Amino acid sequence: MTTGNLPPAWTGGLLVCKRVHDVTADVRTFVLEPTEPRLFRHDPGQFLTLVLDIDGRPVERCYTISSPPTRPDLVAITVKRVPGGLVSHWLHDHLTPGTTVRARGPLGEFSLARHPAPKYLFLSAGSGITPVMSMTRTLHDLAHPVDVVFVHSARTFDDIIFRHELDFLAATAPHFRVTHLLDDRGEQLTAEVLRGLAPDLLEREVFTCGPAGYMEAVRHLLAAPGFDPARYHEESFTFDAPAVPEPDTGQGFKVEFTRSGRTIDCDAHTPVLAAASRAGLTLPASCARGMCGTCKTTLLAGAVDMQHNGGIRPREIANNKILLCCSTPLDDLVIDA
Repeated sequence: MTTGNLPPAWTGGLLVCKRVHDVTADVRTFVLEPTEPRLFRHDPGQFLTLVLDIDGRPVERCYTISSPPTRPDLVAITVKRVPGGLVSHWLHDHLTPGTTVRARGPLGEFSLARHPAPKYLFLSAGSGITPVMSMTRTLHDLAHPVDVVFVHSARTFDDIIFRHELDFLAATAPHFRVTHLLDDRGEQLTAEVLRGLAPDLLEREVFTCGPAGYMEAVRHLLAAPGFDPARYHEESFTFDAPAVPEPDTGQGFKVEFTRSGRTIDCDAHTPVLAAASRAGLTLPASCARGMCGTCKTTLLAGAVDMQHNGGIRPREIANNKILLCCSTPLDDLVIDA
């Protein structure tokens, strides 16, 4: 097949589930294929935003692509069933072979494609393993002669996601070393452990993904003298409230949310999502960087300054859609939320 005959790149739309397999007792991988001939061209570590209809209401969630770009005909996401998690439960219970979902992407900047290096340190915890697994698979598929130290933290031995594949890679790839740290054995990532596993830490590009507390601990460990913070990269998809800045003392506006009936104050320098969180109003959100589209809603009146990073399309903007996480008010607003 010549390059000119290759299908175009997938840039969003319907995906059909081709296969589902259990990874652990509460983690499943869903293998998806475009409904039209398309190839997935993404960077390892990027994510998709799933656009779902659950119980009659639209819901959006971000999931990292766990498959590598070296296998472009299919794309996979690996999802942990979270207690009380609306979307993860729906995916585990309803996304079966033959069913379809709508998605946008690929999105995100958390990728070794943007930070090539001869040595990497991958640090992950729980389901945060998915983006660094995509990176690991890519390096292996392309036979890149880079040195990788992979340290993963899990609750128990049975909770290690991709354990068999990681063990295979460690046994067959000469420059790949993997270590599992298990909570039930009292094992933790400490400065001493990190020095033992990566004594050449200062020479490595570091990628970290996991719960917020885990990444905070990693940042503290890497605050050692000599480590260049520009070599540290992290990714997290949590649904906690965004960081709330102190209220600005300058010009303020009223923001009315029609569905909740709430009206809040928001100054000209604070994103609407952050102001809503400060006022105790919980709205759908994820990346808080204008990339994923989870906080997208309709602006019914007023105008905003929206500095997004690709999480919204031009035609959506033309139809008065905005991303609350990166929109600051230019006057009083009425929002369909």
